[in-house]
Amino acid sequence: MNKHSEVRKGVIVAAGLGTRFLPITKSIPKEMLPVGSKPVLQYIVEEMADSGIKEITIVISRGKESIKEYFKRDLVLERHLKKVGKYSMIKDLVELLKKVKFSYVYQEKPLGNGHALLCAKKKIGSEPFVFSDADSIIASKVPATKQILEVYKKYQAPVIGVQKIKDKKAMTKYGNVYANKTKDNKVFKVEKFVEKPSLNKVSPHGLIVGGMRYVFTKEIWKLLEKQGHGKGGEIWVADAANELLKQQDFYAYEYEGKYLDTGDNEKLLKTMNYFFKK
Repeated sequence: MNKHSEVRKGVIVAAGLGTRFLPITKSIPKEMLPVGSKPVLQYIVEEMADSGIKEITIVISRGKESIKEYFKRDLVLERHLKKVGKYSMIKDLVELLKKVKFSYVYQEKPLGNGHALLCAKKKIGSEPFVFSDADSIIASKVPATKQILEVYKKYQAPVIGVQKIKDKKAMTKYGNVYANKTKDNKVFKVEKFVEKPSLNKVSPHGLIVGGMRYVFTKEIWKLLEKQGHGKGGEIWVADAANELLKQQDFYAYEYEGKYLDTGDNEKLLKTMNYFFKK
């Protein structure tokens, strides 16, 4: 592996206001709501760590300091749990915290996920990096991020993780990826992204953005900085990605795994139920 293909850094955007979960999100960040005994955000951090990511920058908003506290060692608690024979309850989290270096930046105003990503620019610099939202858990044997990183290593170009669905009506609820097949199985070359298209204009290959897993190169920064404010006066990653693919090759990979959304109460409950039944 050459130095250009190694990806060491990741960004997770966790700055949303969580209004769909009020009133609980008045005091608890939506990313810290539990699925089993772990918060949603931990699943995404674990996925990155298990994919070889060593440094993770989490973009947060004011009032979400509990995220910083959670992903920090508590030596007093660790010693106590060892003393009373309950260290196994926290062992996995401690091992995770040993593997990853965390840093945090604030998004002062809710101006979209593209603006939130831009807030992390100084932490990432010119290196390639992985990017994820904080709402999507992907249950898979091989971490989804690791799968798309393998595609990046081969093609040395940006990659997005996608899922294929047959229900055209359902496709209108997601970002669609329009792409052409390549010689490699489940690898597509992207032509464009369209957010929630009409029924007669959905992706012909049935590809949707399932889980917002990207590998980006440094070129994304200039496009985010140049981008005018999109829908709702916000800056969106998908808009910058559409501009990026005009300048260089951009690939999509249909990853192996189940995409589990936690973006509202109903979806969170379904995700909880999935893990409960496993």
